[in-house]
Amino acid sequence: MSIARRLTPWALAFPGAAKAPRRAATTGVPEKMSDTLRIATYNIHKGRSLFNRRLILHDLRDRLRGLGADLVFLQEVQVLHEHRTHRLNNWTAEPQYEFLAHSVWRDFAYGKNAVYDRGHHGNAVLSRFPIAHWDNEDVSAHRFESRGVLHCEITVPGWKELLHCVCVHFAITAGSRRRQLWALRERIDRLVPEHAPLVVAGDFNDWRGDAAANLARPLGLHEVFEEVAGDPARSYPAILPLLRLDRIYVRGFSVRAARVHHGRRMSDHAALTATIVRL
Repeated sequence: MSIARRLTPWALAFPGAAKAPRRAATTGVPEKMSDTLRIATYNIHKGRSLFNRRLILHDLRDRLRGLGADLVFLQEVQVLHEHRTHRLNNWTAEPQYEFLAHSVWRDFAYGKNAVYDRGHHGNAVLSRFPIAHWDNEDVSAHRFESRGVLHCEITVPGWKELLHCVCVHFAITAGSRRRQLWALRERIDRLVPEHAPLVVAGDFNDWRGDAAANLARPLGLHEVFEEVAGDPARSYPAILPLLRLDRIYVRGFSVRAARVHHGRRMSDHAALTATIVRL
């Protein structure tokens, strides 16, 4: 099943844009791919350091490259902020996701979630492989907390089926988060074939463990850190991780390794990576 007919047109996702997003340079893109993928998820805190002390986009790009991921799921990606554009000398003229993807990840998709007077931010997926289709679904529970689900279908060389990747950033309150988990479950039931490879990753804000009962078990998903260590990873706050907020769920893969990447001078979240193998 394809989601092509449900795509958010580029001109609607980015007012004033006249064409689809430009792909990043294809330097180093593998022509052939094994059944092994490396996944990363990271809430980048709008490109700012812990406690918002400084802009860290250049350091962040170096950090992401060091993770060696084929697919990167990003949350709190700020694409436009007129005030910071004029005030900060190192603010990039290009969208954050494009700046971060440059020369490493050949394709990218961005889902605009939170819109304010001078800008917007949302989720992004960076991919070494072509993104065939993408769609951003608004799952906001109320107007005071904008949330979205960015769903990409990715063409992996040598694979007969498209890889489904869903990047999420869910609400802080339990009631809103449960409704968003149900919305995601319904979407996957409707649009992702049971036999298709699937990765769902992002900031679930789920310190109560609701995702296990409301999403993972009904859909046959497995959380990578639970597979290798018994529990989801502690990822927040990055300076002293106590809460298990960030997750990587997979279906149709075995988990070879999973790791937490702490960076005290970076975002308020730690980055997570996993090496997964197609079954």
